[in-house]
Amino acid sequence: MIRTDKIRAMVYKELKQLQRDRLTAAMVFGIPVMQLLLFGFAINYNVRNIPAAWCDQAESVKSRQIIQDIQAGQVLDLQIQTRTPEELRQLIQSGKVRAGVLIPQDLSSRLQDNRSSFQILTDGSSSVVTGAVTSLASLPLYQGEHSIDYRNQEALPIQVLPLYNPEQRTAVEVIPGLIGIILTMTLMLFTAIALVRETEHGSMEMLITTPVSPMEIIIGKLLPYIGIGIFQTILVFLLGILVFRLPVNGRITDIALAVLMFISSTLSMGLLISSFVKTQFQAVQVSIFILLPSILLSGFVFPYEGMPAFARGLSKILPVTHFIELMRGIVLRGAGIAEMPLQIGVLLLFIVITMSLAWLRMRNKQLD
Repeated sequence: MIRTDKIRAMVYKELKQLQRDRLTAAMVFGIPVMQLLLFGFAINYNVRNIPAAWCDQAESVKSRQIIQDIQAGQVLDLQIQTRTPEELRQLIQSGKVRAGVLIPQDLSSRLQDNRSSFQILTDGSSSVVTGAVTSLASLPLYQGEHSIDYRNQEALPIQVLPLYNPEQRTAVEVIPGLIGIILTMTLMLFTAIALVRETEHGSMEMLITTPVSPMEIIIGKLLPYIGIGIFQTILVFLLGILVFRLPVNGRITDIALAVLMFISSTLSMGLLISSFVKTQFQAVQVSIFILLPSILLSGFVFPYEGMPAFARGLSKILPVTHFIELMRGIVLRGAGIAEMPLQIGVLLLFIVITMSLAWLRMRNKQLD
């Protein structure tokens, strides 16, 4: 026979326990608020102000007017002018810009013949960016004294060329970023839970009282999970190549270096989480709280070109944002790791800061 008074007592007990667990109570409020703010303000499919460069080989009144028309459309933010098409491609390859406008020398004759007048090269590793740039194909362009709308003509004046993923296959775009999400999801959570579990069982206090230093404890805890992260990366790459025909255009050494840096940053975050929480349940909560913005703001699902300034600023703090840029740059665009110093610098700085904080926390526990 089920008694309602006993059920009420159990409900009262759980509510009191939640009230004492401040972290859980904060998550009950924080997770829905964070999701609402991210989806409401940060997520935007209308991509604008895509960083772009241009190469004007015609250098005429018409070509300058075309550049002004494109800039006024606010889809592309023309930041850099190059002298040759090769420089334009190098900027896209290194990730400094996401698109490039190439105007040929014979622009006038092409406009008169109603042929494809100029090209816009896009970073094909982002289908959203390519789709936004494709909308420029219907832009009314300057010719003579009036602007002419080419939308009703057979030959559009703009030819959009997606580089590095000409077939626009979703798997090619997703797999390099998916590696970062998988490593963040598994390694950060595994590391945090493993250390908290030892604290709950009392074995961490025994380790701290031994002659083993905090740094030696940290390194010993990290090494097995570094191996797990390498295994997961190799597995995803093999499946991507064999099943989805993922092209690997960059050097294996650059990929390995980027993966090792990201694994280190993810594990250091897991260590830092474990130094602040007291239970495995709390470790899972905090990991989820970090994982959500890592998925939504990293550019893996939604392009951060369409996000407001505060969301883009937050995304630059997340290591997965820079790792996805590295992987897409190396794997798809064939860029060298030295061509992306900003991403490398942020990952290294993140590792130094989080590892230092984790080491200080463990050292304080040892002194206590």
